Amino acid sequence: MSIEMVLFALLIVSTLVGLATEALKKVLDEYGCSYHSNTLAGAVSLVLSVVVGVAYMIITDTAFNAHMAVYLIALVFLSWLSAMLGYDKVIQTISQIRKDD
Repeated sequence: MSIEMVLFALLIVSTLVGLATEALKKVLDEYGCSYHSNTLAGAVSLVLSVVVGVAYMIITDTAFNAHMAVYLIALVFLSWLSAMLGYDKVIQTISQIRKDD
């Protein structure tokens, strides 16, 4: 997995988080459950980023090693940030960091 693949996975997770969070909100509203939108979005992003990371490892037949652990942690953290702050802001920050290198 490369940084480009992490960013692609982040794009996928960010898109799915928005959709899944809205779907969960509708279900919770139907049942009259109270929730906090940011907490729900953050939890969904954590779960989906782990699922996408594990699915990538299974599909590409990649062994779980230290490199994959770092990429997975980065994906989980960036996905959570994206859910809390917005995908565009996270990508803008990453672009600025990469430009300085």
